[in-house]
Amino acid sequence: MPEVNSSKYLVMAGWDDVAHLDADTKAKMLQNTPPHLRKARSKGMPSLGAGAIYPFEEEELRVDPFAIPRHWRRVYALDVGWNRTAVLWGAIDPDTDTLYLYAEHYRGQAEPSVHTAAIKARGEWIPGLIDPAARGRSQIDGQRLFNLYQSLGLSLKPADNSVEAGIYAVYERMSTGRLKVFSTLMNWWAEFRLYRRDENGKIVKKFDHLMDTTRYLVISGFRIAIPAPVPREFNAAPVVADTTGGY
Repeated sequence: MPEVNSSKYLVMAGWDDVAHLDADTKAKMLQNTPPHLRKARSKGMPSLGAGAIYPFEEEELRVDPFAIPRHWRRVYALDVGWNRTAVLWGAIDPDTDTLYLYAEHYRGQAEPSVHTAAIKARGEWIPGLIDPAARGRSQIDGQRLFNLYQSLGLSLKPADNSVEAGIYAVYERMSTGRLKVFSTLMNWWAEFRLYRRDENGKIVKKFDHLMDTTRYLVISGFRIAIPAPVPREFNAAPVVADTTGGY
């Protein structure tokens, strides 16, 4: 037992030291515990809450880019702002229930029309999610950003912005190998490396736009994602052979 001073000793007791907690109970308790507090609560390891929100090795998440199959459902998420607007695209592998983050748009101080053009260039048919706070924010002309982007032709739904629930959902997918990220998403990786909590356990709300859009995709994207439309030539009426000999 470590001695703090002549009258104090440090004892770290975890759930394994509590005889009446069975394996199922501990598993349920761990699932309901925020990731940054799991070691503190389950192992008795002191923690002030500081550190990475997603404590995973990049190699566990990173994949080389590949062509997305047409039948995989796609969706994007949009986090708007004058200083930084971020868009993240995801594709869902139906066979493994894996979400692949495959493209990003990351630009500041540009008009909504500029961002809209970049979004449409990656597929006008892809539905999108937007930060629900955009309903209450406006550009210089006073028009609400949500309505403004819709008027520019984007198919948008408000995302669920439950922060802790979204973080849990992303964490679970990362821990089970069901969230992968293309190695080419340089801004996503830069944010991932800095996404953290402060010494009070609060999320540091800086440089986290793509981390927010990741939450939107995981917690809301699966319900609106769709596969690529069938090319028009496959929808054409079948050609009937002329068997009359021209008569």
